Amino acid sequence: MNDNRLRIGFIPLCDATALIVAVDKGFTAAEGLDVDLVREVSWANVRDKLNIGVFDAAHLIAPVAIASSLGLGHVKVPIVAPFSLGINGNAITVSPALYASIAAAADGNIADPMVTACALAKVVATRKTRGHDPLTFGMTFPFSTHNYHLRFWMAAGGVDPDEDVRLVVLPPPYMVESLANKHVDAFCVGAPWNSVAVDLGIGLILHFVSEILPRAAEKVLAFQSRKARENPEVLAKLVRAHARAAAFVEEVENRDEVAAILAAPKRIGVAAEVIRRTLDGRLKVSPDGAIRTDANYLMIGREGAGRPDPAQAAWLYAQMVRWGQAPLSDDMCRAAMGVFRPDLYDAALGATEATPRPNGKVDAFAGPAFDPGNVAGHLASWRIGRVPIS
Repeated sequence: MNDNRLRIGFIPLCDATALIVAVDKGFTAAEGLDVDLVREVSWANVRDKLNIGVFDAAHLIAPVAIASSLGLGHVKVPIVAPFSLGINGNAITVSPALYASIAAAADGNIADPMVTACALAKVVATRKTRGHDPLTFGMTFPFSTHNYHLRFWMAAGGVDPDEDVRLVVLPPPYMVESLANKHVDAFCVGAPWNSVAVDLGIGLILHFVSEILPRAAEKVLAFQSRKARENPEVLAKLVRAHARAAAFVEEVENRDEVAAILAAPKRIGVAAEVIRRTLDGRLKVSPDGAIRTDANYLMIGREGAGRPDPAQAAWLYAQMVRWGQAPLSDDMCRAAMGVFRPDLYDAALGATEATPRPNGKVDAFAGPAFDPGNVAGHLASWRIGRVPIS
């Protein structure tokens, strides 16, 4: 890493946009970096290759960076995240059959996630009464935003995600095939795979994650803490290149070029038109062509999206505790928040008080506002959970 030649792993998702654009538009080269992007399939592969040093940095799902740093579910390898690659970008996509069942059971506007969560509870209860198998939902990793977003939504309506349904791990590129083959009834994944399912006529987007959590940390640019300490200037160069790339992506007149870059087979490898819809937050949500627009569907560079927000790390840690993956500990919460490094971001970019930054809020469609200083209070507000005894 210290010779400015880097191998960086990524998963073919639209929230890798800043990373891909930074390399393919020459922003990393302008910083004197020679970057080899390596496309991977699963988050376990990316995590393990980062942890053992095969990758110098990685496009990494935020909870995996936290879990690795805390030693949860795998060996403990401290990670730092000096740049946020994406805010939001996930969606919940369901089969036509499940969509019809939820719509029939809904008491209110199906665009409201509380309405659909309660409707799902009715569907689950009916299936149990009739002796049907539990519904199966795909998500990308046990320590994933997708897992926590599904669980948060379901549990708000009274569905116990460990008792009432089945959650299975699938690599993002395999979600569509699994829905087509009826191995799953629904999935939560990042763009563009929800749109691909809709375009194939096999799925309907039920909710954008931005409808569940208006601002949810998704992916980060991750480094081993040791390598970050040993190579501060290389890290700063990467942060600057990514900030430049994120700003480029957010200029609407550049979006066609960005979509074409991402559509390449060695990058994301889906139609540029699908990627352009994602970048614009204007998605087709059903095979009949219905469109839903949300300016916050995927945030890459605007409104301080690139600056890591430790409050988001605290929320993710709280979900780990809620679902029995981690003990409740003030020290662990502080360690989780310490993975997100706004100080490194600020130092690399020469940030000032005028620099746009996150507001530190993690509001959701249900429950009280989240206070990162009171994780225990957050957990006490929910009826369904698996809080382990510390």
